[in-house]
Amino acid sequence: QLQASGGGLVQAGGSLRLSCAASELTLRSYTTGWFRRAPGKERELVSYIDRPGSGGRTYYADSVKGRFTISRDNAKNTVDLQMNSLNPEDTAVYYCALRLGMGSDRSRDWRYWGQGTQVTVSS
Repeated sequence: QLQASGGGLVQAGGSLRLSCAASELTLRSYTTGWFRRAPGKERELVSYIDRPGSGGRTYYADSVKGRFTISRDNAKNTVDLQMNSLNPEDTAVYYCALRLGMGSDRSRDWRYWGQGTQVTVSS
């Protein structure tokens, strides 16, 4: 039901735009988050955006603050993650996820998960 896309290989300092699309769910009804799992590391929360009905608050991990921007495109039923100034530490598989409540940094609080998209940043 969820599909993350937009990953790829980019040089350090470059940009990518990830997109999370849903086929049978209306994303604006959910808080939507982006997580990532780097090789040998645990999955971590990168960013989320609360549903508009709950205020649409956004959150960013300290490691991406100022470089990543999360946004909704209600017409396309997507939530995008614009990633700028990428560095090798951003290399990971990125996943989008949904939950009905407010955002949370605990993976177990998220109900729906999409297949990941690989982001590789070369130095």
